[in-house]
Amino acid sequence: MTNKIDSQMLKGILYGCILLLLSKKEMYGYMISEELDIYGFKNISKGTIYPLLLSLEKKGLIIGDLKPSIYGPRRKYYSLTEKGIKEKQEFLKEWNQLNSCLTNLIKGVDEYEN
Repeated sequence: MTNKIDSQMLKGILYGCILLLLSKKEMYGYMISEELDIYGFKNISKGTIYPLLLSLEKKGLIIGDLKPSIYGPRRKYYSLTEKGIKEKQEFLKEWNQLNSCLTNLIKGVDEYEN
């Protein structure tokens, strides 16, 4: 993302993004960061991801598993729990509803201005 986004707004979105990414496959923190980068989240500091992972893990939405790495120390790979799968589905439902409301608002303001 090229512009700075409010950190509280971004935190909520990243929370859901991490759940979405982990629904594809298990990943470690840096891998998640790289995946987010691919999807356009360019200015996310690596230090932002780890506190979110810790929070998700404490809430029982993801589980971490230390695995050996050929590149150095073991890495903690994360995957979704059953609770995490349900939370991901809830995030998508809420996101679609919010997206629809915002789209309607933008359309309404555009029509008013023209």
